[in-house]
Amino acid sequence: MKAAILDTDALKAISPMALAGYARSEGWTNTEPYGAFADIYTARGKPEIILPRTDRLGDYPSVVAKLIGIFADVTQKDELTTYRDLSGADRDVVRIRVLGGDEDGSVAIDSGVEIVTNARQLLLAAACAVRSAQPLYRAGANREASDYLRRVKLGQTEQGSFVVTLLAPVPPQLELTEQAVLPGFQHEPFERQVTRRLAGSLEALREAVELAAAGNGQGAFERAVVHGVSANLCEAVAGLIGQTAGIDLSLTWARTRPSTLPHHRIAFSVSDAETVTEAARMFRSRHPKPDVSLFGTVHTLKRHDEDVEGLVTLKAMVDERPQSVRAVLDQANYSIAVRAHDSKTPVLVRGDLERVGQRWQLLNAQVTSFGEDDPEP
Repeated sequence: MKAAILDTDALKAISPMALAGYARSEGWTNTEPYGAFADIYTARGKPEIILPRTDRLGDYPSVVAKLIGIFADVTQKDELTTYRDLSGADRDVVRIRVLGGDEDGSVAIDSGVEIVTNARQLLLAAACAVRSAQPLYRAGANREASDYLRRVKLGQTEQGSFVVTLLAPVPPQLELTEQAVLPGFQHEPFERQVTRRLAGSLEALREAVELAAAGNGQGAFERAVVHGVSANLCEAVAGLIGQTAGIDLSLTWARTRPSTLPHHRIAFSVSDAETVTEAARMFRSRHPKPDVSLFGTVHTLKRHDEDVEGLVTLKAMVDERPQSVRAVLDQANYSIAVRAHDSKTPVLVRGDLERVGQRWQLLNAQVTSFGEDDPEP
């Protein structure tokens, strides 16, 4: 049965830039203008087409519908598949295919929610790793990454299996050359850097997992940090695997910003889950937890008369267990801690929490004291 796209809103969602990018990638060339708002595209052995430059035409949906039919005939695909291709023509497309779903491709609703959540966390981890590759991120504190995620769209589902499709925004390439040249990473716009980082980090994680399976995993995950592997990325991959029998990830580059990079496809199976989970735990145990807030009391104070800074020990809950936490405080914060200790009032301390041997310590600590009349934090 041949399906046609009739929904005008769906047709309007295909941008003129996406139509032009798709046509160029399929071999058409812009040869001459057609009136004030369109161009004629030609290709050897293919029909001549007219592409609009603007979507502010009264018959824009019908023009798009006609072009979908032409593209479908030339590529020998059905119109629904062609529409999906056009929907992602101006975006980098990340597809996460779930293995082991029901025969109709469905999954339990709770599993579906977890899959989408971890897919988002996967892309967020890559966005956080663009500016500075680190083993652990406080993802919510990265404003640039959070702003980027708000512009990512969740694509339509696909028939035959449960697939999460993320449509990642990418600026179009304004100056097109006949010979495609891959720009250096730092010369790409941030949006393309995110998807390139995602591809590289997944490849590096796949390699580290294979080295660990062969007994050569010593330092493999730490070396992969420079490529974007982090506790956040590992937890997202492990979370995806945990809801399925494995995952197949693929990345397709936007046709409006052509790339000489190949289409990426990387798979993780159930047998990889424990290794990836352990890598995430290792990263978190070895590296400071950024911007942690601890609520507790000041237990001990120590500062020599000639010193500006002072050492305090706090009694606070860490990972749901009461722990002693040491912190070196500057003069202002140490004074707050002294008053809280003398008045036996609780404190809220923010900083980067790390484990040193069997001890916890807080770096860059900032102290807030709560008096008897203050509301609970």
